[in-house]
Amino acid sequence: MRPGWLLWLCLWSAAASAQERVSFGTWALDRTEVTIAQFARYVAATGVVTQAEREGGGFEYAAGWQRRAGWNWRRPEGVPPSTDQLPAVHLTHAEAAAYCRWAGGRLPTAAEWLRAAYTEQRRPAPAPWVHGRTYAWPTGDSPAGANTSGPDPWPRAAPAGQTRTGVNGLYDMGANVWEWVADAQGEERRTMGGSWWYGAEQMRAGVEAWKPAGFYAVYIGLRCASDTPSPPG
Repeated sequence: MRPGWLLWLCLWSAAASAQERVSFGTWALDRTEVTIAQFARYVAATGVVTQAEREGGGFEYAAGWQRRAGWNWRRPEGVPPSTDQLPAVHLTHAEAAAYCRWAGGRLPTAAEWLRAAYTEQRRPAPAPWVHGRTYAWPTGDSPAGANTSGPDPWPRAAPAGQTRTGVNGLYDMGANVWEWVADAQGEERRTMGGSWWYGAEQMRAGVEAWKPAGFYAVYIGLRCASDTPSPPG
């Protein structure tokens, strides 16, 4: 790949990611979880090979954590995905953070993530949302519309932007896949929001879930924050 083309690709990808972020004044957050398509652009530009790829496959829980051969961000469940708009998973905390840096941002803190997920900050907020109100769920007054283990259209992960729009116009801040954030506790890092494997209770603000920083699984993805916020909208 020619150097000029590589530079253009990097700048275009960062700009595209920023356009999909929701502004919170001094910072912004991705509207959706990072997708396979977005992560593929990063890999094309950098040549990164993830730990799950190097080690033969990511993990799934079935009577204990089990490695699944060939499962990685390209093929979350070992076969070509139905769409490249599924969330990118099987990524360690360091891999998630590196992607965000490349995309012109960083991983959010847990405090930022929680404010964005539960407290409506748009002014004016579109109906039925109420500016300044803190909701019980990222989807509002109930967990309905999120991709949990309950009744919904998605037996596994849902593509970006396909579930119910939540607080602040964000998608999947509750369920779909866990999301790495910046917070550290020894060798562990925090994940937020629950996943499609769990019921709705994991979506609540009070849940604290910590995982080894080097862990990767079919349930864990990411979204990025930026200190250069995009225009409100």
